Amino acid sequence: MMSIRLRFTLLYTFILALTLTIFGFALYTLQAQDMLRPLKLDLRLGASKLAEASLRTDSRLVPPEEDFPRPPSPFDEFSNEQTFQTFPEREIGRILDANGNLVSSPFGRQEDALPLSVEGLQAVQNQQDWYETATISDEEMLIYSRPVIVNNEVVYIVQAARPLTERNRTLQSLATTYIIAGLLTVLVAFGIGWILSGITMQPIHRITQTAQKIGDERDFTRRVDYTGPSDEVGQLASTFNSMLSRLQDAFQKVEHSLQMQRDFVADVSHELRTPLTTLRGNLGLLRRNPPPEEQTDILGDMVDESDRLIRLVNDLLLLARADAGRNLAKESVDISSLLEETCRQARQLDSQRGISLDAAPSLKVMGDRDAIKQVLLIALDNALKHSSGDVNVIAQKNGAQVEIRVQDFGEGIPPEKLDHVFERFYRGDEDSVIPGFGLGLSIAKSLVDGMQGAIDIKSETGKGSIMVIHLHIAIE
Repeated sequence: MMSIRLRFTLLYTFILALTLTIFGFALYTLQAQDMLRPLKLDLRLGASKLAEASLRTDSRLVPPEEDFPRPPSPFDEFSNEQTFQTFPEREIGRILDANGNLVSSPFGRQEDALPLSVEGLQAVQNQQDWYETATISDEEMLIYSRPVIVNNEVVYIVQAARPLTERNRTLQSLATTYIIAGLLTVLVAFGIGWILSGITMQPIHRITQTAQKIGDERDFTRRVDYTGPSDEVGQLASTFNSMLSRLQDAFQKVEHSLQMQRDFVADVSHELRTPLTTLRGNLGLLRRNPPPEEQTDILGDMVDESDRLIRLVNDLLLLARADAGRNLAKESVDISSLLEETCRQARQLDSQRGISLDAAPSLKVMGDRDAIKQVLLIALDNALKHSSGDVNVIAQKNGAQVEIRVQDFGEGIPPEKLDHVFERFYRGDEDSVIPGFGLGLSIAKSLVDGMQGAIDIKSETGKGSIMVIHLHIAIE
């Protein structure tokens, strides 16, 4: 298959060759016309002198005695005019009668007659000049014929001719020189075009090599090294680098997602292993028929572990639905009344703790009511678990969003752990005694993201934490 580089070079060479051909043809034509013009002028001058001299001779007044044309006579017998005696040797002169018969030539020979076509004879008889070319003795000649008119009647036809050998030789030399020079120019241009196209295609070649290496090595950090102008090739290199950046981001996200999936499966397996192992151990104990009081303890333990498994599975299902982004309605939700309802339910979790609510009236957001309530319950449960004091809930309008702040006054979260609080199954060392699986905040974030909102935690060690939730205001 022909490469783009070769196609570019051939196209460039073809255009140059076509241009040189057109230019050479035009130059050859102009040169031929320019060289023919002085020849015609000389022939006209010579023929005019013979015509004027023939008018001054008396031979034209002598009618032929025979019915057929007389043999031609030499110039010195035809006329005593000096013009006939000194006619230039480089030109050929002939005198014809009105019918085109040879009347006189320098040597008076019949074979000295010059050709005159039928069209030429008719033109001259119509008192018009006539040029034509003919080959005489293997030599191309330009023949000029003109009438000699007396009393509006053609009495003689004067012919003047000159060989075109010198002109043709010059034109042939010009054509040969131009063809050789043109071929050399085309060959040189082909070589230069091949080099230039190679330089032009080098960035594209580098792009191809980079793409090949990326495919082989799966290394999306590679970039095309282009330092040329911002032309089409530069734009291609820039676009390719930009595409690589997007591919690198997408690949990193996919890798991160796969890693999170692997970690998720590992964490789920770990979380499920403990209650399942406990259940399996208790079942083994029951098979040994322990005393009734021990059976009661074993059954109680099995109920607790079963409840733990149910909670874990429910959390996982809720997290999976949130990740899929399904079943989340987009409707107007009265967040003020929902906060009152949620805080009232949360107070039942710990009647000894105070939960204060400061919410502007009639605040409405766009989202799923059940999902928002789930997020608020997670936020309040998280605040109650990690603090021993009261919890403050504040809701207010912030631009085109409603900002909900859930503040506790516990020990706070160390800065090095703050970036991991939304990761699944992440629990700090101090949270090992606190019940839960480390899925609550992950569920809350997935639900808020599914409603195109935002959630964040601000914390200061020793002073407590604030969970900030942003939801879009409902447009009435």
